[in-house]
Amino acid sequence: MTPKVLLDPAIQIGADLAKWLEIGGGQGLRAAISDPAGAIPTVAEAGLRGMGGAGFPTARKWEMLAAQEGADKVIVCNGNEDEPGTFKDRHLLEHTPHAVVEGGLIAAVATGANQIYFYINPHHTKGLAAMRRAVEQWLVHDLLQSAQAAIGKSIRLSVVESSGLYIGGEETAVISTIEGGFPFPRKKPPFPAQSGVFGAPTVINNVETLANLPHILRRGAAWYRGLGLGEAVGTKLYSLSGDVLRPGLYELPMGTSLHDLVFVHGGGMLSGKEFKAVFTGGPSNTLLTKKDLDVALDFDSVRARNSRLGTGAMIVISEGTSIVRKIVEYMEFFANGSCGQCPPCKSGTYQMSRILGRIDAGDGAEGDLAALENLCRILPGCGRCALIDGAVTVVESSLSTFRGEYISQLRSRD
Repeated sequence: MTPKVLLDPAIQIGADLAKWLEIGGGQGLRAAISDPAGAIPTVAEAGLRGMGGAGFPTARKWEMLAAQEGADKVIVCNGNEDEPGTFKDRHLLEHTPHAVVEGGLIAAVATGANQIYFYINPHHTKGLAAMRRAVEQWLVHDLLQSAQAAIGKSIRLSVVESSGLYIGGEETAVISTIEGGFPFPRKKPPFPAQSGVFGAPTVINNVETLANLPHILRRGAAWYRGLGLGEAVGTKLYSLSGDVLRPGLYELPMGTSLHDLVFVHGGGMLSGKEFKAVFTGGPSNTLLTKKDLDVALDFDSVRARNSRLGTGAMIVISEGTSIVRKIVEYMEFFANGSCGQCPPCKSGTYQMSRILGRIDAGDGAEGDLAALENLCRILPGCGRCALIDGAVTVVESSLSTFRGEYISQLRSRD
């Protein structure tokens, strides 16, 4: 059996630093402190990628930050997590906050950062409280002093509440919020690694990404790579929900097949139901269907099916469930989540939501599908962030794969 990294009950000790250290916590940070220059190469060799959705190589982000000059450098732990179907980060924040704090300190030692912000969604009240207790304990521990000595700077640890809005998780919106502003995404460049929080070079890492670091630095890159299946490396937290018998959070080898996640670990479909489709990485990617059950759930394999692994959320839909109805629900989420800074995004998501709702209610007009397709053609790239692109992707995918359902909804009006 593949050893667990993050969800092993033995490490779910809450905000008790002494217990975390008793079971091997702190060893990864000590390894980084003993060889700060070796931390980035180790993470690169391990193949760790960002677990917040994009899958960007973690070491490459760190290299950009480490190369920047200046007195201040910033690490931000992004715990905003607000997308439907994703619930991995809140679990880590609540049950193993010290892995997250230690991961942040490893990142600081590796890059020479002297400020760490733990940016947490205020709706995750238990996780927020656990992180605050955890940080308080690290502030008075000798390991923090050792980390500071390794980089020759004092390291400030801060827990900051996010806006609680979906858009607040976009990296430049994170920066705006920490600075005290509204979570408006900003144009890039400059990129955060060049100019981020209060103008200081900044790296933003997801909660799950940071929680992996103590284990990688403690056990080594080869150990981490060996946890994956095929060409994939490490493990992944998959948030499984929808029409399955055992929904929940599963840590499995990266590269586990969609079939095994749903039918082995998730117990299969609800009684009497047949698998129809899955929203991968939350509701902003191309839908996968029965023909994709063999896909390996890793970044590259899912992308090869024209979708994305994203956060690892898998929302399973059964036959008999209306795809149109689900798209209506998610489009309402996107329309409500748009910050309004970019008019094409705000008006476009609203118009798509209105048209989809009309079709679902049986009041659709003959030209509604053409109108949706036209919006899908003109809207991508019209926003400062990827919200409108994600909304268009899932609508476009549903129109392509389940067009018959839309047509049936329109015909039911006759």
